Amino acid sequence: MDKLQGLASKLGGGSSSGSKQTSSSGNEDYVDKFVDSAETKFGGGKIDPHSQKVRDANEKATDFARGKFETATGKKVPEKFSN
Repeated sequence: MDKLQGLASKLGGGSSSGSKQTSSSGNEDYVDKFVDSAETKFGGGKIDPHSQKVRDANEKATDFARGKFETATGKKVPEKFSN
């Protein structure tokens, strides 16, 4: 879990603004669900994808990836993949 937090801090920088909703699973997009599934499958039981700390780290990492995609392609990420 420390590696994930370190990655998120490197990718996301400082604290994020409160405009995103990350607390309930009903607001998860496909990318968030994929990351949770991968953590459950490959985390060896050491990562709880439903803890707020992990969700915040995941949100920073996926926001960074979405931003890089949009910068590289000049297109917005489709709504069903981005919340």
